[in-house]
Amino acid sequence: MWYWLVKYVLIGPILIAMGRPTVEGAENIPARGPVILASNHQAVLDSFYLPLKVQRRITFLAKSEYFTGSGLKGAFQKWFFTAVGQVPIDRTGADAAQDALNAGARVIAKGKLLGIYPEGTRSPDGRLYKGKTGMARLALETGVQVVPVAMIGTDKMNPIGSKIWKPSKVTIKIGKPIDFSRFEGMAGNRFVERAVTDEVMYDLMLLSGQEYVDVYAASLKNAPVAPVAGIDPERLPDSKAS
Repeated sequence: MWYWLVKYVLIGPILIAMGRPTVEGAENIPARGPVILASNHQAVLDSFYLPLKVQRRITFLAKSEYFTGSGLKGAFQKWFFTAVGQVPIDRTGADAAQDALNAGARVIAKGKLLGIYPEGTRSPDGRLYKGKTGMARLALETGVQVVPVAMIGTDKMNPIGSKIWKPSKVTIKIGKPIDFSRFEGMAGNRFVERAVTDEVMYDLMLLSGQEYVDVYAASLKNAPVAPVAGIDPERLPDSKAS
């Protein structure tokens, strides 16, 4: 109940007024059944605007820090992120990656939409960064399709470090579902998982129009990294191949 109340009453009207959001390709999300929505990640508001414009409920995997704060602020934050459909995962433990995969698999097993940010963190400068392979392993292990989603303009409304939202046009582009059944039984093969991840990131690059940087975004939080040449389309598997 809280999910729909937040979406349509508490936050939704404000988001609509400030972002004037439009969506392209909404028909590419199946009306029922489990699907992974793989999105670029420009701002915290990505997790607000995508559910706002998608009719089905979306469950995101979120860092556990959003749910463990203290005091009144911590309690409100826990309630809010739970209400908007986020599931906490601990990203610091030795088994963090497997725990995240298990949490995602549980969402998929219930026939729900699972929202994932393959980059693993927000883009520090508006470019699209190398995807982590956890999404690919989950898709291969569960056999579900991956729908690429490009969030455009949320970084203008909610720049990193900003505390006040700024009115800015938000556009959501949803690509066609990608079927990876041709790789059935190959989950755990790191070369296949990298190929699957790069195929999704290539679609995200085309949808979003972002420049692609072939390093992990998280690495920039620790030390400056020089940009590396973008994806070469010739090196990517053909999503239409049988």
